[in-house]
Amino acid sequence: MATANVVSLIREMQDVHGFRERHWEGSFEEYMDIVQRNPSVARSAYQRLYDMIISYGTEEYTRNRQSLIHYKFFDDPFDHGRDAIYGLDQALFQLVQAFESAARRYGTEKRVLLLHGPVGSAKSTIVRLLKKGLEAYSATEEGALYTIRWVGIHDAEQMDCPMHEEPLHLIPLEFRSEALAGLNEDLPPDRQLVIEGELCPACRFVYRQLMEQHGGDWTKVIEHVRVRRLMLSEKDRVGVGTFQPKDEKNQDSTELTGDINYRKIAEYGSDSDPRAFNFDGELNIANRGLVEFIEILKLDVAFLYDLLTASQEHKIKPKKFSQTDIDEVIIGHTNEPEYRKLLSNEYMEALRDRTVKIDIPYVTRYADEIKIYERDFKDGRVIGQHIAPHTIEMAALWAVLTRMEEPKHAGLTLLQKLKLYDGKSLPGFTEDSVRELQDETDREGLEGISPRYIQDKLSNALVGDAIDGCLNPFLVMRELEAGLKHHSLITSEEQRTRFRELLAVVREEYDEIVKTEVQRAITADEAAISRLSANYIDNVKAYTQHEKVRNRYTGEDEEPDERLMRSIEEKIDIPGSRKDDFRREIMNYIAALSLDGRAFRWDSNERLRKALELKLFEDQKDSIKLTSLVSSVMDQETQEKIDIVKTRLVNSYGYCDICATDVLNYVASIFARGDPKGGS
Repeated sequence: MATANVVSLIREMQDVHGFRERHWEGSFEEYMDIVQRNPSVARSAYQRLYDMIISYGTEEYTRNRQSLIHYKFFDDPFDHGRDAIYGLDQALFQLVQAFESAARRYGTEKRVLLLHGPVGSAKSTIVRLLKKGLEAYSATEEGALYTIRWVGIHDAEQMDCPMHEEPLHLIPLEFRSEALAGLNEDLPPDRQLVIEGELCPACRFVYRQLMEQHGGDWTKVIEHVRVRRLMLSEKDRVGVGTFQPKDEKNQDSTELTGDINYRKIAEYGSDSDPRAFNFDGELNIANRGLVEFIEILKLDVAFLYDLLTASQEHKIKPKKFSQTDIDEVIIGHTNEPEYRKLLSNEYMEALRDRTVKIDIPYVTRYADEIKIYERDFKDGRVIGQHIAPHTIEMAALWAVLTRMEEPKHAGLTLLQKLKLYDGKSLPGFTEDSVRELQDETDREGLEGISPRYIQDKLSNALVGDAIDGCLNPFLVMRELEAGLKHHSLITSEEQRTRFRELLAVVREEYDEIVKTEVQRAITADEAAISRLSANYIDNVKAYTQHEKVRNRYTGEDEEPDERLMRSIEEKIDIPGSRKDDFRREIMNYIAALSLDGRAFRWDSNERLRKALELKLFEDQKDSIKLTSLVSSVMDQETQEKIDIVKTRLVNSYGYCDICATDVLNYVASIFARGDPKGGS
């Protein structure tokens, strides 16, 4: 019964009509009708790749007064965001610009595109996305492309072009300009059809035989041609190729350009007969699409000649045959040590000259780094385990800190610089200041801890360290620090020491975060904090306007309550000499909200919100007796109040019962130690 249900379900969901559309086959004349209606079917590989990326749409936004474009394609619309790229919009913009330049035939199409960056910076992921995108695009009407199949030939019923080339290659060179004149009449200059290249050796062999058979009548020859829809597929090795260098002794250039089929030499009598050759090298099968070179700079020098000709001339040289035309995007990736080796190797000068290098750095925006780990460790992905709030965030914070260069600006800490990069505001710093901080760095984002290291340590901690099914930030930080001893990419003890010191910075930041969170849970009385806010604003308004305040209970006018105002302002370190500036700033802020038609709330202004919460916490913490958590004696009333706070942490902040208890104990221990920042 279950099997029948599955079959019925698939029968209803399958798209038989779409399958037939994607496997269309017709005559050469029918194909020319398709080209007449939709010339984009005969686009170059670069044009198709660029159009594919643009087809998913873009978003333009401004950051630090700089306009940026986000390409939605890199959100991975194919696999629920599994390969989504975060925080690299600038690098991706440069990559897409290179594709656009190549699509317009401005010269970039004659180059090898080289993604360069540290390990784990998403180079492979970007190329994997491009390959998935091309496969999906070729299955749509907008991305349709076609190739040829020979039928009714002497020694076989049919033969597919082994390099699935463009059917327009069948038009003889002497007739191409006339044939294209009508097709290009209404097309913009940058989109006009260009027939580049000739038939591959296998198709040329069949073509010559048929021309002889039909006495040079080309119209008879194309009666043996069936044009069919081409679906790009890496798994089927159609239009998408991948080459990964092996050790130098086992590298063989035939892996790129194909090899002789020795079993067929006896049948056809010559090793230069195209029927006795396998046109199945990576550059052959990637024709019309894309070829990826993994660790491209590990290629043997002998391979480079094939690669240089393929990029510059769009030709390859299979063994025993003349140069053969190809149309494909050649993209490779490498990390820094290999690239430095390229720069110092004089034999690689020709490759350097034909390379467009695009830097793919590590993410240096904290919020983007968090997204990378949430993809793998978010709710629903980790079964049977709870990850305490801020666990992933603290790991991401440390990772980004390791990639940043110390600020040259006096008085600015590395953590503050990170927050500025993340869009937070700091007094005295503008968006222009942030751009200046970024411009003054040399290697920011090209060194530091890889996301892979963080992912590995999070996995280890989940499997081995989680307490009663709950993983907290301290367990992860311990795992991160322990792994530094054996980290293969740390080259000096000085670097290892710096990374440990940055973990201490992260712990301090975590202390501040959880203290604030517990304070908010304790002061979660909306009515009480609203009353405090209203009282403060009334007094500030009277103070700045040199008026008196009406006492709500006695009805009498009184001087503004300086003691109340200072007790709040001191919580965020506003000195007495700056109190007037701060109060005017608050009143100007309220006025600006009013002009925009928005009402002021106690939490509208970030600095005032923090001050109000800290003031209310100070007023209430003694009644809660939080420090009694670290003692063995607790009365029932205190226990009930603490249980209320714990419930708020669970319901409003994402804690479970275990980590809520732990964080309350931890914050209580901070206060019990007499931390001077405990109430501020």
